[in-house]
Amino acid sequence: MHRTTLTATLAGLAATAALALTGCSSSTPEPAGSSAPATASETPSPVVMTSFPDLPAPTGEPDLPGLADAAPTGTGTVGHVPGPFDDRFRLGKVTFDGERVTGSLDITSDVSDLLELQVLAGFYDAGGRLLGTARFTHHLDESTHHDDGPPSEHETFTIKVPRKLAGKAVSAAVGVPVLVNE
Repeated sequence: MHRTTLTATLAGLAATAALALTGCSSSTPEPAGSSAPATASETPSPVVMTSFPDLPAPTGEPDLPGLADAAPTGTGTVGHVPGPFDDRFRLGKVTFDGERVTGSLDITSDVSDLLELQVLAGFYDAGGRLLGTARFTHHLDESTHHDDGPPSEHETFTIKVPRKLAGKAVSAAVGVPVLVNE
C-alpha cells in the first residue's frame, strides 16, 4: 500500500472504532433532561481490548533461539540459523572475511515492497562459541521509494563485526528474525 492509502485506511478504522466505542445507533436520541433509562441495546459495548494481562510486553531486539548453538566451524565459514520467516525468502551467497558478513536474500513470498527486514549475525571463536551479535536493519524509506516498475525483491546486507570482537571472530551465522512486506 502506498503511504496515502495506508493513512486513509487507518483513519477509516479509527473512525469506525470511535463510532463503536461511543455506542452510536440508528435510534432517535433522547431529549436533553430525559430521565428514560438506557436499554441494554443502547449501552455501548467494548470493542477494543487494550490490555493483555497474560502476554508480557516484548523487550529488546528480536532474537533467534538457535544462534547460541549454531557453532559454525572453520575460519571464514558462515552458517544459517533457522528463523520464523525462512519460507518467505531465499538466502543468496553469504561470506565472512573476519571483519564483516556480506550477503543477499531474495524475497519469495510475494511481489510487494519490503517494509522491514532484520538480518541477525552471530560471531564465533575458533571453538564455535558464540562471542556476540550484530544486525542489519532495512526500513522502507518513503522519500527514496519510487512506484515505477515492480517492487524490489532483492536485498543485500553487510554486518560488521562489533569492535569489541575484532580479531576474535573466525566464523559467523546469520538468520532473519524480522521480515515485513505488504
